Amino acid sequence: MVSRVIPVETFDLVIFGGTGDLARRKILPGLFRRFRAGQMPEDSRIIGAARSDLDAAGYRQMIAEAVAEFGGEESKDSKGLDAFLERLDYVAIDAKGEGGWDKLANLVRQDVVQAFYFSVGPSLFGDLAERLHIHKIANAKSRIVVEKPFGRDLESARALNQTLATHFDESQIYRIDHYLGKETVQNLMAVRFGNMLFEPLWNNHYVDHIQITVAETVGVGGRGAYYDKSGAMRDMVQNHLMQLLCLIAMEPPSRFGADEVRDEKLKVIRALQPVEPHHIVRGQYDATKDEPGYREDAENPRSFTESFIAMKCHIANWRWAGVPFYMRTGKRMKARSSEIAVVFKDLGHSIFEGDQARHRNILAIRLQPNEGMDLQVTIKEPGPGGMRLIDVPLDMTFAEALGDDAAEVADAYERLIMDVIRGNQTLFMRGDEVEAAWAWTDPLIQGWEARNDVPKQYDAGSAGPEDAMMLLHRDNRKWREIKA
Repeated sequence: MVSRVIPVETFDLVIFGGTGDLARRKILPGLFRRFRAGQMPEDSRIIGAARSDLDAAGYRQMIAEAVAEFGGEESKDSKGLDAFLERLDYVAIDAKGEGGWDKLANLVRQDVVQAFYFSVGPSLFGDLAERLHIHKIANAKSRIVVEKPFGRDLESARALNQTLATHFDESQIYRIDHYLGKETVQNLMAVRFGNMLFEPLWNNHYVDHIQITVAETVGVGGRGAYYDKSGAMRDMVQNHLMQLLCLIAMEPPSRFGADEVRDEKLKVIRALQPVEPHHIVRGQYDATKDEPGYREDAENPRSFTESFIAMKCHIANWRWAGVPFYMRTGKRMKARSSEIAVVFKDLGHSIFEGDQARHRNILAIRLQPNEGMDLQVTIKEPGPGGMRLIDVPLDMTFAEALGDDAAEVADAYERLIMDVIRGNQTLFMRGDEVEAAWAWTDPLIQGWEARNDVPKQYDAGSAGPEDAMMLLHRDNRKWREIKA
């Protein structure tokens, strides 16, 4: 199997916050990979823009060091790296003032694709958007990329959308969620809508329940002050898990187009029912002998912010009526793992007796680590001695399926940035989608704040609070094991 590389048009990409952590860890190393793969035309240019007082040579040196640290094996290609660095430039810029904007205007070309990546805090979005137009840098075909958080509630999300809409049309705004750029997430749509095997079964007649898990082994140390104002609900559920839920639950769009796909995702969000308080479990990780607990990391001994959340959701439509969607995410869990599991119902009638009849098909989509998917099927255990049934996976791990080509598959940020250059918004969130997600999320947060709910403590390195296990046990179900 060969991964095809399709070059994009020549572009100028301006990265505001070009010296920041995201730019150094993900954006620039990813663009270097696309350059080496031949997807980025040689006459394209990348312009870093930030407050730091650097010149172009200093910026190239910074990015060379970043690629060496975060770029993997590709960073050893010194000749290719030198060629890539020649495409880089830098402008020291004042987002709220006038410094650097005339220089940037002289660097950005008007006859190529223009993209502006706002890798900065949302408070600067309006200033940057305004100055791009005042200085006649942006045009009607320019594209802007904005990072989450897209507000912290419905009111702030609406204000942010209105700020961007003042200067850019919705068709020019790319709200990036890197989860949607993962190969497996896109393969989910291919599996659903490209195979007769699955789509007829993708409904409440055949699906018992669906589990969505995003578990992390890291705590919030180093970003505790930010996280304590956010929590797992705002940081993960409202965006990442919500997007995964939409892709697993949406109706087939009329065609694979940006607005058609996003229209169907929006319908899912609007069909989400309010979640009952007893169907929500929130938790905070405890300290261990070697590591501090959440409240120490957050530097707030009285914090009620959750580092873990699990909930049972229902979608009020014909396809999914009666099918529970269980979602959970947390810090300091037993393994780093992101997975969607579609658990199919038991057979209506089994010819096998006793425990031999109790087997289920499960489609597990692994987002990280080891991207891939497997379908659990029931077979006869090899050997003599009667009919003994066992469950085995039909496994499709990308690293194994692609072989040597696996290293060439673009990661999430690479793929999404190339989609920006192409003008393809399919994997980016639309403004009304963001607002609908907050409209569902806000009442849940307001509810536990009004009740003064205290998160349950859970052991670091575990699967979360015991109450989260009970959330499924009460329904005679159980969570899938969290494993790397």
